[in-house]
Amino acid sequence: MNSSSNASHLPPPPVMWAQGKDKIFLTIQLENCKNPTITLKDDSLHFRGKGGPGNTEHEVLIEFNKEIDSDTSKFQVTEREVFFVLTKKESSRGFWPRLLKDCKKVHYLKTDFNRWKDEDDSDAENNEDFNLDEMMSSMGGLQGAGGVPDLDDQEEDSDDEDLPDLQE
Repeated sequence: MNSSSNASHLPPPPVMWAQGKDKIFLTIQLENCKNPTITLKDDSLHFRGKGGPGNTEHEVLIEFNKEIDSDTSKFQVTEREVFFVLTKKESSRGFWPRLLKDCKKVHYLKTDFNRWKDEDDSDAENNEDFNLDEMMSSMGGLQGAGGVPDLDDQEEDSDDEDLPDLQE
């Protein structure tokens, strides 16, 4: 089975990807996917899970252009998506020309421009200590009543006073 065909004939989920010099950021966009089957190897990622609007089964095999370090790579399953931070192997560091081994374009794969790092971007990324757990908790930390102001209980603001009419 290669990245462009699917032996099981299940539809692939939408996938977004971005890269930095030493990491690949991969997001499988499948809402309410409970207990997906994920097999991460140095040269590929196999995903199978049920979710989305029709709660249907999805499957995809992504064969990487170069090798990743599956031992240090991580993923997190949330209600909205499955997010991967894949560590590029030492020999695969630098910018890959594409994510997939096969150069044929696939309809389910899109570029994640919000996470993309260009080769000529500053080296700030190299100085960051990337903490997936901290990032994931901050993504979920914005929900709930604690972080949302009650708009019905606002005091009158000082700039809400009447302004004089403009003279012509």
